[in-house]
Amino acid sequence: MKNKKWKKPTIKHSKLTKYNYIVQYPKNLKTGSNFDIGSFCYINCNSGVTIEDNVQIGSHCSIYSNSTIDGKKGPVVLKKKCKIGTHSTIMPNITIGENSVIAAYSFVTKNIPKNELWAGIPARFKKKIGIS
Repeated sequence: MKNKKWKKPTIKHSKLTKYNYIVQYPKNLKTGSNFDIGSFCYINCNSGVTIEDNVQIGSHCSIYSNSTIDGKKGPVVLKKKCKIGTHSTIMPNITIGENSVIAAYSFVTKNIPKNELWAGIPARFKKKIGIS
């Protein structure tokens, strides 16, 4: 269901949005509509990030398409209606499937199929979930 009051926020390189999250390299960020990114999130789009419709990202999350720690890089894709719990980290070259849920405080290093719940450090499969 589309939220008629929703407006895409203005996103500038390394500047807080009005919702208090930061995006680096926003020219490489592709977004759908009605997404929600929590306060104090960091999104590195150097190698590309796609956030599809109705995605929810909890506060204090980090999304890396480029990791300077281990040299990994690659696009991150958050498919429609997926949910990322607070304080989670998504590493480069990862796709989170449609309707999937990442539990709070998880560290995602593998692609997540649609309609699944994953949790932990590193994130592991917990169960299949229904479609909403």
